[in-house]
Amino acid sequence: MPFPERLCMTSYILEMRDITKTFPGVKALSNVNLKVEEGEIHAICGENGAGKSTLMKVLSGVYPNGDYEGQIIYRGNECHFRGIHDSEEKGIVIIHQELALVPMLSITENIFLGNENAKFGVIDWTANEERTRALLKKVGLSEDPNTLITNIGTGKQQLVEIAKALSKEVELLILDEPTASLSEKDSQALLDLLLEFKREGITSIIISHKLNEINRVADHVTVIRDGRTIETLDRSQISEDRIITSMVGRSLEDRYPPRDPKIGEVLFEVKNWSVYHPLHAERQVIKNIDLNVRKGEVVGIAGLMGAGRTEFAMSLFGRSYGRKITGEVELHGKPIDLSTVDKAVKRGLAYVTEDRKVYGLNLIEDIKNNITIANLKGVSGYGVINDLKELDVANEYRSKTNIRSPSVYQKTGNLSGGNQQKVVLSKWLFANPEVLILDEPTRGIDVGAKYEIYTIIARLAAEGKAIIVISSEMPELLGITDRIYVMNEGAIVGEMAASEASQEKIMRAIVRGEGRIAS
Repeated sequence: MPFPERLCMTSYILEMRDITKTFPGVKALSNVNLKVEEGEIHAICGENGAGKSTLMKVLSGVYPNGDYEGQIIYRGNECHFRGIHDSEEKGIVIIHQELALVPMLSITENIFLGNENAKFGVIDWTANEERTRALLKKVGLSEDPNTLITNIGTGKQQLVEIAKALSKEVELLILDEPTASLSEKDSQALLDLLLEFKREGITSIIISHKLNEINRVADHVTVIRDGRTIETLDRSQISEDRIITSMVGRSLEDRYPPRDPKIGEVLFEVKNWSVYHPLHAERQVIKNIDLNVRKGEVVGIAGLMGAGRTEFAMSLFGRSYGRKITGEVELHGKPIDLSTVDKAVKRGLAYVTEDRKVYGLNLIEDIKNNITIANLKGVSGYGVINDLKELDVANEYRSKTNIRSPSVYQKTGNLSGGNQQKVVLSKWLFANPEVLILDEPTRGIDVGAKYEIYTIIARLAAEGKAIIVISSEMPELLGITDRIYVMNEGAIVGEMAASEASQEKIMRAIVRGEGRIAS
């Protein structure tokens, strides 16, 4: 039977055939197949733990030949990469979700680290700086090449990583969640850059949970579920609903679980809260904030990056951020002391940070130890941890939050992002807080895991908890909250009932301060 004309004429830069990768006790990839056309933008989608990043690590040599089964065919030749250097020599460069830049080195030093332009053993920094200027211009940056990485924002750091890839004569660029921690403006700039690369003939593979971005730039989408290839969609077939159905194996009619809010009296209240920068004592970061949350209520805080939302949350939770902090906090109408993290936890506060890997988890410890760490008294007697009780608690919360793992003894660092977030939530749920502050609770996790997190939030609200959700995704805030505060430049500039709110109204509040709506 003859193949369709399109298949006969297609030029593939990459084919991955029957890739299988096994970790102890877990088959991460099972006979995965991937075909990428030259000069296209090819998206890979799947739930957390589906095997997307593992597949790209096989391709880039992070997992060397011999650690997996199957074939990598690049430009018609079978490749056996022994490490990243081998794949980079072929023009394949991967940029991981956790950027690999050295903060205290300059842009130039980072771009040419390990790839220095040297003559007779002497590095030609003048030539490197000139090359850096050209590379930065290509990615839309005008920074001085001598600027330290620590002094530029995350969006610009992502572009420096791409400039570094260009310095290696990249032909196939792999980006793992490239916009996960970027503002909308920076995300759009990066996507525009990928489209420009496409026009220049550079092939890109992107892993992303942001389906609207995939819909905008992808020529093909390959969906992976449970370590297997489900389907590859061409441009005409791509839609958010189709991708979601393939990812989760079912139709997800509603992105947000139904709720029947039963909101009670004010449980948690912040009055006239002000915070100054920890290093620049004259700079006021949080400006006279008043905020309250009722029993059983989910309150959102919207705002652009840099609005001060995270700083506000951290300053509340044990004064983890800032200096010259003034104002009052009340729980059940009575003032409480939150001057240390220990006091905040004892008074019934929990804070799920925006960076779970740095601040929320001990990645080298197992699930069990991470779940119980915030409430060791709950699994101890006479100052000694009861191992059986700790195991029972860990298994209970693993079940409650649907953490997918072989056992509670699995290292947390080996879990997917969605399951890591469930471990963080389990840790604080076991501490039995009355008030939960959730900072970007679904950042970098897939739609299926997001729904599970939303369900947990809804259940906690139904139990009478007061919940604050900080999110940069306005549809998320509109979908899961009862009321929304809007922050800009460290101040509350708007407040509205979620039922009356819209993205336009939130943006108007940010830009003009027109956001006070009676709730």
